[in-house]
Amino acid sequence: MNVLEIKQLSKVFQGNAGEVTALDRIDLDVKAGEFVSIVGTSGCGKSTLLSIIAGLTDYTAGSMLLNGRPVEGPGSDRAVVFQSDATFPWLSVEKNIKYGMKVKKVPRAEQEKKAGELLKLLGLENFRNSYPRELSGGMRKRIDIGRAYAAEPDILLMDEPFGALDVVTRETMQDELLRIWSERKRTVIFVTHDLEEAMYLSDRIILLSPRPGRLKKVIELPFARPRTPALRESREFYELRNELRKLMNGGE
Repeated sequence: MNVLEIKQLSKVFQGNAGEVTALDRIDLDVKAGEFVSIVGTSGCGKSTLLSIIAGLTDYTAGSMLLNGRPVEGPGSDRAVVFQSDATFPWLSVEKNIKYGMKVKKVPRAEQEKKAGELLKLLGLENFRNSYPRELSGGMRKRIDIGRAYAAEPDILLMDEPFGALDVVTRETMQDELLRIWSERKRTVIFVTHDLEEAMYLSDRIILLSPRPGRLKKVIELPFARPRTPALRESREFYELRNELRKLMNGGE
């Protein structure tokens, strides 16, 4: 079953220098529970597409259906995790995770139950009363993911969420995300400029061409789950990475 159906979607920005086409006739279907990454060179429209799916940016032409209904602005059926730290520094870890539920006026007992489950899932049980400034970048990113999960969205949208982390922490967070996703399956659309990250995490990769962003290729990942760090060192992974790198750089 498709959660998301995008047909011939285009986005044109109006500027002082005239029109700029960011996305041109994108077709994309995403199935329930699927992990899809969008990759491409800088300026190809990856983040613009994610912003359109989130309902934060209008599109110029085409159509987009979420669970069979047109997308008209942001909604609780989508949650976004950005690259920048989105934790509230004045709230504890537990209150950060509860924030969305509190806004939606979820009953207190349900808030307590969900927050407790997520703190355990995220490995933050012992830090529930800590504040973001007391935690590492990777731990703060777990809070962002936990708050998004607490909203129980139909689609979790992630815009280069680990881009600001160092290499070691980034790879650790990739494994953590896969662990969390495997235990609490959500449909994920993940934007990254890092091919290896996309290959390691995803069921499919959507490769966009340079501006204007067009759908250049859809790659089904052949790697079995669960993924392990050893995959990154395998010959199959290395060969596919090189093939995709050539495609991204203009090859066929």
